[in-house]
Formats: sequence, structure tokens, C-alpha cells
Amino acid sequence: MAYNFSPFKDKLSSVEKWLVREMAGIRTGQATPLILDLIQVEAYGSKVPVKEVASINVEDSRTLRIAPWDTSVIKDIERAIITSDLGLSVAVDESSLRVVFPSLTAERRVSFIKLAKEKLEEAKISVRKEREKILKELDAKEDSGELNEDGVKKLRSEVQKLVDEINKKLDELRSRKEKEISA
Repeated sequence: MAYNFSPFKDKLSSVEKWLVREMAGIRTGQATPLILDLIQVEAYGSKVPVKEVASINVEDSRTLRIAPWDTSVIKDIERAIITSDLGLSVAVDESSLRVVFPSLTAERRVSFIKLAKEKLEEAKISVRKEREKILKELDAKEDSGELNEDGVKKLRSEVQKLVDEINKKLDELRSRKEKEISA
């Protein structure tokens, strides 16, 4: 009997997307606009991402230029970046901000690598929870007689294959981030 793994695959894909976003937020010493995606600016009565109130350009390997569309939010952007605890320096001029990424110390590199590993573990825990849900569902179908024992074994094998594939992708994401941090 065929089993629809689409919802399970969608959940695994969302876990992967979450980890990609989390890894993008871990600083590597190189200027990247992605790190600002995590910063919310208090503007126009609500909190919005920086990219929704300004254009962000890479000026050089350690500097971003943020040009707000409305200069009245410059101070709000500056405050949000400073309070974000990302260790970024901000210089304000009349119409834009320069965000400088300082060099990473050996200690900071170690802490960022540790953070990447923690994020990986969170993602893997989510994958395990999703796997357990599917396995319980398969067991329930076997108990109710919808599936026979051989069918359940085959489906369990397919579930594990999908889990192994996503875990490999997640490990590769962490490995790439670790290399970026160490470079």
C-alpha cells in the first residue's frame, strides 16, 4: 500500500530552511546582508526587518552600507543593530549607515562554531520528532490492520532513508558554516 510522505518531506524541508536562516545569522567576519535579516527595526509603529526599510549593499569584505528609504529611521536602525549583540560597529552619516564587521578573535570563532553545532542539534531534534510522529502513525495503521508487517517495515525503511538524507544536508550546512567561520 502506498503511503503519502509529502507532509513529512515538507516538514523536513522546513527544518532545513530554518537551519539555513539560523546559519546565515551566525557572523563569520565577512560582511553579509543576510545577518541583518535577524534584526528587527522599530519603525512606523511596528517591528520590521532592516531590508524592509532600507537598501543594503556590500561596500567591501567587512563593510555594509545601509541606505534607508526614509532618513527618519536612521537612528532606529542604528539602535537595532547596536542592541542586536552581533558585535557590529555602526557609523552614521546624514543619509546612510556603515556597518563594519570586526575581525573575529579565536575565542569568538570557537563560540560561533559552538553556536552552529547547537543550531544543528536543534534541527536534528526537530527531524527526530517528525520521524517519531510518522513511525507512530505507521504503527497505528499496522495495529488497525490497514498495513501489514512487511509494508510497515518497508515504509519505516523509507522514513529512515529520508531522515538520513536530511541529516546529511544539515551536517553539510554546519560544516560549510564552520569553514566560513574558521577562514
